[in-house]
Amino acid sequence: MKHAVTILLAVLLVFLQYRLWVGPGSLADVHRMHTRAETLRVEIEAAQAENAALSAEIASLKGEDADALEARARRQLGLVREGEEFFLVVHEG
Repeated sequence: MKHAVTILLAVLLVFLQYRLWVGPGSLADVHRMHTRAETLRVEIEAAQAENAALSAEIASLKGEDADALEARARRQLGLVREGEEFFLVVHEG
């Protein structure tokens, strides 16, 4: 009887050690989840910064800030005022 209890306790100990080191919810699994959470936190911060920049740009465009509209048109559409000359510099790679 005494040996059966000892064997049962040894088997239980091995099972619990397996769960601690390898199974679901193990230390390695928890570490992996913490690493993933940190990665997601960094991605969220980058997305929030991009959203803030876009919100500021939208606000300036909605406010009909003529300078902001002109700068955007020049940058994205190649706007050239009358009397100005446009030069396109192409670097051959």
